[in-house]
Amino acid sequence: MKIEQFIQRTEAFHRRLADLNQTAIALPCLRSEMLPQAFKELSSNSRMLQLAAEELYVQNEELIRTRNLLEEQCQRYQNLFYFAPNAYLLTNTQGIIQEANNLACRFFKVPQNSLIGKALIKFIPLEERRRFRNHLVEVLKSDSSRELSVNLYQRGGILNLTLTEAAVPNQQGEPINLLWVLREIPQPQQREANNEIYLTENRFIYKYSKGETITLKPSEIFYVCQGLVKLNTFCETGEQVLTGLVSEQMVFGSSLTSLQTYQAIALTNVELVSIDVAEIASPALSHALLPKINQRLRQTESFLAISGRQRVQERLHYLLLFLKQEIGQPVPEGTRLNFRLTHEELASACCTTRVTITRLMGKLQKQGVISFDSKKHIILQNLT
Repeated sequence: MKIEQFIQRTEAFHRRLADLNQTAIALPCLRSEMLPQAFKELSSNSRMLQLAAEELYVQNEELIRTRNLLEEQCQRYQNLFYFAPNAYLLTNTQGIIQEANNLACRFFKVPQNSLIGKALIKFIPLEERRRFRNHLVEVLKSDSSRELSVNLYQRGGILNLTLTEAAVPNQQGEPINLLWVLREIPQPQQREANNEIYLTENRFIYKYSKGETITLKPSEIFYVCQGLVKLNTFCETGEQVLTGLVSEQMVFGSSLTSLQTYQAIALTNVELVSIDVAEIASPALSHALLPKINQRLRQTESFLAISGRQRVQERLHYLLLFLKQEIGQPVPEGTRLNFRLTHEELASACCTTRVTITRLMGKLQKQGVISFDSKKHIILQNLT
């Protein structure tokens, strides 16, 4: 029974009682005859009221269960908001913070109750506030989310963030709130560290000893965790031609070259991880790999520029400068090449013979341009 029907029947019951009462007053002689009828009417309506009360009780219990369920769901979503892995803020259209989740409080380094009621613009440096206001106007006009990179004050410093925000409309489509997602923009060193973790995490490590040839597959890219790898091709005479030196945090693989003959040899003990080419479809992985592939491209161009010089002395000079930049380590005597390269390997990179390189290296040593440490590593002293 609906509540409206119950009210209507109750009102009819009261009207009937009033009529009986008026009749009893007007006709006192009929009171004894009317009493059975009155009691019958009262009994019937009393039963009706009892049934209605029972139905209302059931409906009330159902409403209580529904309310409890809604409260539980509300609490669940509140917890999801508060403990979400991203930093969230909810503001009104003027940018006054109404809600802030756990990670947002960590960004600002203040408790939640210290953020509620504060204007978000108060956390933005003065020189960036005009740009922020203009951006806020554009967000309120737009039907899609917007993104803005800003600096935000936090307790003890400034945090560089990307703000992604979207308007929350009412039933009429008018914006009533703004939902903000805050993401920290990592510094270059942090981005690099994150990339290295992503490239190596949960991957099998391949180990090769010095002098071993690394097995290459067209579907794989290798990432060097430790050591130095020499990349070779062969000319028509069968002589090796050095095409690359891959040190730590660099990549190589047959899928990155169009050379028919391509060889990778460990110049030291090497540790590698394998990345399947199909994985590059992942945005995160491609973002981590792109700088590494770009680095290999720049190195290849450097080798081309070196081999294109006419005089052997110039090729060796620029090769040593290149090695100084790639695998050099500052020492008191100058710059030490971290890995030992034989005269034959230097000759391969310079497109000349080992005898010629031996002669030129001896000449540079006499001139004080280079020297050697106890382990025969080259030390560049006065090479510019």
